[in-house]
Amino acid sequence: MKIVFAGTPEFAAQAMCAIEGAGHQIVLALTQPDRRAGRGMHLQASPVKLFAQEKNIPVMQPETLKREHADPQKKIAAQQTYQYLSDINFDAMVVVAYGLILPQEILDLASRNGRYGCFNIHASLLPRWRGAAPIQRAIESGDAITGVSIMQMDAGLDTGDTVLVGDLEITSHETSASLHDRLAALGADLMVKTLNDLDKGLAVARTVQPSTGVTYAEKILKSEAEINWQLSAVEIDHRIRAFNPFPGSTSCLHGEQLKFWNSCLPAHVYAHQDAIPGQVLGFDGDGAYVQCGEGVIEILEMQKPGGKKTSASACLQAYRTQEKIMQFKKD
Repeated sequence: MKIVFAGTPEFAAQAMCAIEGAGHQIVLALTQPDRRAGRGMHLQASPVKLFAQEKNIPVMQPETLKREHADPQKKIAAQQTYQYLSDINFDAMVVVAYGLILPQEILDLASRNGRYGCFNIHASLLPRWRGAAPIQRAIESGDAITGVSIMQMDAGLDTGDTVLVGDLEITSHETSASLHDRLAALGADLMVKTLNDLDKGLAVARTVQPSTGVTYAEKILKSEAEINWQLSAVEIDHRIRAFNPFPGSTSCLHGEQLKFWNSCLPAHVYAHQDAIPGQVLGFDGDGAYVQCGEGVIEILEMQKPGGKKTSASACLQAYRTQEKIMQFKKD
């Protein structure tokens, strides 16, 4: 099949690689414009663009797909993209973490002339966690199971019919980074299966999403990074693991903002009389025990300003003799 692929990050590039590897021809890659990143703030191409260039796939990078945009330059680029899509021959469109809203006229193009329409790989079991950050919000909320939904796109926000679904268990040590990788692999497999079935002329059943159980995964903000030690150990553990790799949970110690990358709930009860939230209670191997509003959390991996990620015990070594009570506080 001939596919138009729209996506930007590594999650999308993995699906793109699987589709191409399964023998389907990607005739166009749509991806976000190059962004400045890294210490030197140099322009960097997206993973999707890099893969497309490696395979000599045409790439277009409009800032918007809305042809009625007020900005003349953006409007011209959107018009050129629409015209290119109108002129080329393709069978279906696949969208994965693209970052731009597809107008109805683009969705209509993908359904014309016997085409199969536009499919999306969404990293949740819809209708739970529609929106921008389903992986992080699932961990933050303590969900036991998540998965991938292959969705036939419509004009709504992740409201289209699902055509294929697969689930995964969220383990007690799961971070957004590790869950991202597992979901990316699952999503790529499910999308390839969907395209293969269509290519064989097999019927692909569509299931309308239920009206109950709808939740929205709001975009992760840097302002969410600071740890509120008044929360329970369970809530803080979920947030630390959910915010790895972005934005990374933070808290201050002796005027320095430290980052927290991994944690767990202790296997045994660790109590300290008169301990206050944020107080470091002690160490066990690589871990550090910290009092929360309810219960105790074991911090496993941390990072000092300008330093590398290391065990919590090693990171806090320099602070152990400064005060009798070591307590994390707000910035």
